[in-house]
Amino acid sequence: MQIDLAGRVALVTGSTRGIGRAIAETCAEAGARVAIVGRDKAAAEVVAAAIGGEARAFACDIADTAAVNRLIADVEAGFGSLDILVNNAGLTRDNIIPRLKDEDWQVVVDTNLRGAFATIRAATRGMMKRRWGRIINIASVVGLIGNKGQSNYAASKAGLIGLTKSVAKEFASRNVLANVIAPGFIETDMTAKMTPEARESLSKQIPLERLGSPRDIAGMVAFLASDHAAYITGQVFVVDGGMVM
Repeated sequence: MQIDLAGRVALVTGSTRGIGRAIAETCAEAGARVAIVGRDKAAAEVVAAAIGGEARAFACDIADTAAVNRLIADVEAGFGSLDILVNNAGLTRDNIIPRLKDEDWQVVVDTNLRGAFATIRAATRGMMKRRWGRIINIASVVGLIGNKGQSNYAASKAGLIGLTKSVAKEFASRNVLANVIAPGFIETDMTAKMTPEARESLSKQIPLERLGSPRDIAGMVAFLASDHAAYITGQVFVVDGGMVM
């Protein structure tokens, strides 16, 4: 099955590295024009240059609603449309609940959940008019099963799942589809810092006995963004090597 995103414009938040960069690269390889979004414009420009073609770099703090509105307007003005929105940007501020500060709770929720809401609200205006859109939110298995020391992160990702299902119901009549991908443990900068012993212990919890690749997530995104997924909305796709199972 060949994924064809030719003629589509994809915006990927948090796409200067890791999973987000892999998603942007995969969408571009499938023919999409891609907006690379990160807090650091210079980092976004590096990725856009590496992808080549019509990839463009944009800087935005997703937790800033006014900045998000400007971002969507700039992308639509620059590309002529916005067809695929991938909410990948996110951060962690881990601690157990008795030690978790209010500001660490708030910054995680503001970026991971409220930021996604803001991009969806701004992007769906154009999608509704064009009667075509794909919204793909990157959550986490932590949003399904919880995790010690990550109550803020787990709550934000669980909220993202509920948000996505509501979006799917609100916009289905306009052919705007919304789905969630919940990655398990993926090879990223964070997991690269783990000790060999910790990696081995973690791998034993996964039936496939390995961590996932960013490309494993990116492939699912490209599928959901394509016409092959035209009858799929409001769903959660767990990509975790069987861990939650």
